[in-house]
Amino acid sequence: MRGSWEKRILKSLNSMCTELSIPLARKRPVGEQKELLNKWNEMGTDEPDLSLFRPVYAPKDFLEVLINLRNPNYENGDSLSFRTHLGLIQVPLKVKDIPELKECFVELGLSTGQLGIDDSTQVPPELFENEHVRIGQKVLLQQDSAAAQQYIRQGSPTALRAELWALILNISSQPEDILYYEQLKTNVIQHDLLVDSLIYKDVKLTASNDDYYFVFEDYLYQVLLCFSRDTSVLGHFAYNSASPPKSYIRGKLGLEEYAVFYPPNGVIPFHGFSMYVAPLCFLYHEPYKLYQIFREMYVRFFFRLHSISSHPSGIVSLCLLFETLLQTYLPQLFYHLREIGAQPLRISFKWMVRAFSGYLATDQLLLLWDRILGYNSLEILAVLAAAVFAFRAVNLMEVTSLAAAEAVLADLSTLKVMPLLQIFLFATVT
Repeated sequence: MRGSWEKRILKSLNSMCTELSIPLARKRPVGEQKELLNKWNEMGTDEPDLSLFRPVYAPKDFLEVLINLRNPNYENGDSLSFRTHLGLIQVPLKVKDIPELKECFVELGLSTGQLGIDDSTQVPPELFENEHVRIGQKVLLQQDSAAAQQYIRQGSPTALRAELWALILNISSQPEDILYYEQLKTNVIQHDLLVDSLIYKDVKLTASNDDYYFVFEDYLYQVLLCFSRDTSVLGHFAYNSASPPKSYIRGKLGLEEYAVFYPPNGVIPFHGFSMYVAPLCFLYHEPYKLYQIFREMYVRFFFRLHSISSHPSGIVSLCLLFETLLQTYLPQLFYHLREIGAQPLRISFKWMVRAFSGYLATDQLLLLWDRILGYNSLEILAVLAAAVFAFRAVNLMEVTSLAAAEAVLADLSTLKVMPLLQIFLFATVT
């Protein structure tokens, strides 16, 4: 199944080449190179005609693939526990229940101080915040990555977040890192790839239309264009169950010695991909640093959101965790939505694939991503998705169609992430 999905993506890319008579890659003429170099910091002002380019795939296409996944070894099995799963995901993977999640996310408990919650503990929030900032400064002073990871589970103070994330991701920005980024930039200037137009189109369709992120348009082009050329990203395929797409030198189709990875980093961007970078622009203002942080976030976390695997942080497990939480702890809501043809996963999938980027207010999104880094896990995305449904349950019980359910959940920008997670995990009757 995974292989056929990868083939579909490549076929879509190749057919776009053929239809538009555009090569996958070409060397830019010198004049074009100079022009690109001159406008490197203002690529957003460019308005090329991208009407013929289309995203290679969107999250909803990917969801259809996941819905059709089956485990052939399991079809004749007698595991009744999974037979009762009434969601869209039909692969029996082990996912945590609320007691296990409570144990895993113990620092999110009601008695622990949290940034992002105004009145949860006995301690006045400003007292907790002042003390938390003081401890954070100490952690940074010691440059202890493990301590930073533990610390950030209670949220990061805004002023310390950029440094804490860099410490957790082991990014120190040496001169050779800046040089490496400059080499990637040179590669962008010299060669034009078909994926460049896909990146351009994606930024125009998503971040450029977002009230929070449109100001970062130029940063997004710089980072994503360099990312597509970065062959070091191929290293993550060693622990990613997907395989990087290959292209063949013209006329040598199928001959392995003429095969090249395409794009060079092995990652074909899909609709919404640029939203993985956009929130990071609030924290990092030097492009090379922003680039390093994004690349590390991608190879640690984000690739799992668009790869088929059985990993607990992989998108298949997250979908199953989300559906299981709803079916187990909000059965009435789950059955109601299922009956009216509004399977909850059809609504929440896009939130999880984008790690909620573009759906939550940025301050709330950064508090959520603090916890992804703190727990080294994406499972919190599924928990939050379920918590959103729980929070809007009363309204959702009244809807009679998928469109109406989507309308109830259309705007998440006013939600406060930490109270939602706390209430769902620690105040739900289990």
